[in-house]
Amino acid sequence: MLLLTAAVALAQTDPAYEPLTKAFDAMRSRNYDSAIVLFQRAGVLSSSRADIRKNLAYTFLKAGETDAAREQFGEAVRLDPADLHVALEYAFLCFEARDNAPARKAEARRIFARVRDSDQADAEVRATAAQAFRNIDPPLEAGIARWQSVLASSPPTFSAHYELAQLAEQRDALDLAAANYTAAFHLLPERKSVLLELARVEKARGNPEGAMAALLTASRGGEPRAAELAREQLPDRYPYVYEFRNALALDPKNDALHRELAWLLLSMAEKEPARREEARNEFQIIADASPEDYVAAAQLGLLYLADGDAGTAMPILRTVLDHGDPATANHVRMALKMPLILTNRDSAASPLDPRVLGDRSYQAGFLKDAKRYFLEAHETNPVDAAVALKLGWTNNMLHDDASAVQWFDIARHSADPAIAAEAQRAWDNLHPGLGLFRTTLWAYPMYSSRWSDLFGYGQVKTELGLKQKKIHPYASVRFVGDARRSTGGVSPQSLSESAFIVGAGVASSSWHGATAWFEAGEMFGYLHLTHNQDYRGGVSYTRTVGASLASESGGWFFETADDGVFISHFDDDLIIYSQNKAGYTRSFGGIETQTFWSNNITFDVKHQYWANFAETGPGFRFRLPAMPKSMSVTLNAVRGAYLVNEGNPRGPNFNDFRAGVWYAFTK
Repeated sequence: MLLLTAAVALAQTDPAYEPLTKAFDAMRSRNYDSAIVLFQRAGVLSSSRADIRKNLAYTFLKAGETDAAREQFGEAVRLDPADLHVALEYAFLCFEARDNAPARKAEARRIFARVRDSDQADAEVRATAAQAFRNIDPPLEAGIARWQSVLASSPPTFSAHYELAQLAEQRDALDLAAANYTAAFHLLPERKSVLLELARVEKARGNPEGAMAALLTASRGGEPRAAELAREQLPDRYPYVYEFRNALALDPKNDALHRELAWLLLSMAEKEPARREEARNEFQIIADASPEDYVAAAQLGLLYLADGDAGTAMPILRTVLDHGDPATANHVRMALKMPLILTNRDSAASPLDPRVLGDRSYQAGFLKDAKRYFLEAHETNPVDAAVALKLGWTNNMLHDDASAVQWFDIARHSADPAIAAEAQRAWDNLHPGLGLFRTTLWAYPMYSSRWSDLFGYGQVKTELGLKQKKIHPYASVRFVGDARRSTGGVSPQSLSESAFIVGAGVASSSWHGATAWFEAGEMFGYLHLTHNQDYRGGVSYTRTVGASLASESGGWFFETADDGVFISHFDDDLIIYSQNKAGYTRSFGGIETQTFWSNNITFDVKHQYWANFAETGPGFRFRLPAMPKSMSVTLNAVRGAYLVNEGNPRGPNFNDFRAGVWYAFTK
C-alpha cells in the first residue's frame, strides 16, 4: 500500500512519469521505435533531466542510430557534467563520428583528458580515458610536427596548410588552426567552405569578430552550399560597415563584398556625408576589378561629376552610354540633362535608382526588399521588361506564383529576345498549375524481354484547380494495353488490362511529395468489347535527392517512387510498389544522362504470385537535346525473384531487359 501511494505521488509530481513508464515497457519488449518516441516526449515534459537524455541515447544506440545517440549524450553531458560514464560514451561517439569533423575530435580529446584527471572517477574509468587520450594525442602531435616541417622546407600549398589546421584544431591549438585555415584560404580563395571551418575556430577561441568576417565572406560569392551554410549562421540583422571591412581584409578581391559595401555606404551618405568618399572608393575598386560592371561604373561617374570632376567622370559615363545595358544608359542620359540634381550633394548620395537597389537586395537574398524596389522601378518605367522579369523571379522565390506568372506574362512579350525567352520558359512552367482547369498527359510505351511484348500505358487527366483547397476533383481516361493484343493467358492482367478506363475522382494536393487519390469509373475492354465497373485509389510518394535529369549540374542522386493502389477488378486487391534508383547524373555534349542501380519490390495483400517479387539491376536513362524537357529514355536490366511461388507457372527467378520512353506535359 505504501509503495502504491508513493507511485501515485510520483506520477502526480513528475510530468514525465507516464511516458517514461511506457518507454521502459517498450524497451523491455525491444520495441525501440516506440521507446524513442516516448523518451522524446518525456524529454519535452522534463527538459532539465539528464537521465532522460541518457536513456534516449542508449535507445538510439540499440536502434543503430549512432548520430542521434551522440547528440543525446551531448545533451546529457551538458545537463550533468559530473556523470563521467556518460561523458566517456559521448567522447567515443564524437571520436568515431562518420563525418570525421575536427571539432568533434577536439571535443573527444578534451573529455578524455578531463575524465583522466578527475578525482571523481574510479580507477578503471580513468584508465580507459587515459588510454583513449594516448591513442589520440601523440598522433596529432606527430602530424602537426610533420606538416610544420613540410611547410618549413617547401613552398606552401593549400593541402599542407589545411591538413595542419585540421590537426591543430583537433589538438585545441586554436591560434595555429586559425592561422593555417586563413593561409589555406588565401592560397585557394574559391574554396569558401574553408571559411566555415575558420569561423568555427574563431568562435572557439573567443573571437566573434573574426568568426563574423569569415561567415560574411563565405556568404557572398563562391560555393553555393558554403554560402547557404554561412547565411544560416549569420545574425538576423544586416552587417555593419566595420564587419564588411573585416571581411574584405580577409578576402580583398571579393567583388560581391565590395559591391554591397559600396551601396551600403552610398545609402548612409545622406545622413553622413563623409561616407560619400568611402562609397566612391569602393565603386572605384569594383570598376577596376570588373570593367563590365556598368552599373557600378555609372554610379562612380555620377559621383565624380557631382564633385565637379567632369574630366574623370565623362570618360566613365561615355563608356556606360556605349556599352551599358539600356536601363543604366538611359539613367545616365537622364542624369546628364539635370545639372541641378548633379550638383546637389545630398541627391548624388542617393542610390542610383530603385532597379539597382532591387538587384542588390535580390543578390543578397533580401527578397521582400527586392520586390519593393523593383515595384518602384516598374512604376518609374512601366515598359522595362527586365524589371518585370526580375519581379517574376522575386515573387517566385517568395512562393507567390500567382503574382510571378503575371510578371512573367508581361516580360515574355519583350522586344529583347533573351528576356522574352527566359520569361516564356518560366511562364510555361508556372502557368498550367494556376489555371482553373489543368490538363496533364503522360505516356510510357515500354518493351519487356521477359514477356517479349511492347506495352503501352498512359493517362489524360483534367483537374479542377480550386484555390486554397486541399482536394481537387478530376476526370481522366487511362489506357493499359500491349502490342500482342492479348495477355496470352500467362502475363498478369496488371501488365495489360487491354482496356480504356474512364473515371472521375478526387486527388489531394501534394504534401512533401505524397498525394492521395480515389476514382470511380468504367473499364472498357477493347479486345472483347466488355465493360466493368472500376474503383481504384491509393497513395503515391515520389522524391528525388541530388541531381535530377533536369538539373543544371551533375552529381549523385537518389530517386524513389512508392505507390499503394487498390483496384476493385483485381479481386479488391491492394498492390504496393516501391521503385528506387541511385546513381550519377552528368551531361555529355548536351546529352543528359543518368547511370543508376535500381532496387524494386512489389507485393499485395492477396498473395498472388505475379504481384509479389523483388528485382535489382543496372540501368541507364538519357535525354537528347532535341527532346522536350519532360521526355526521357530508360534502359534497365534486372534479375528478379518471386516472393510467392504458389500457382506460379514460371520459375522462381527471372531476368528482364526493359526499354521505355517517358513523356508528360501539362496545359
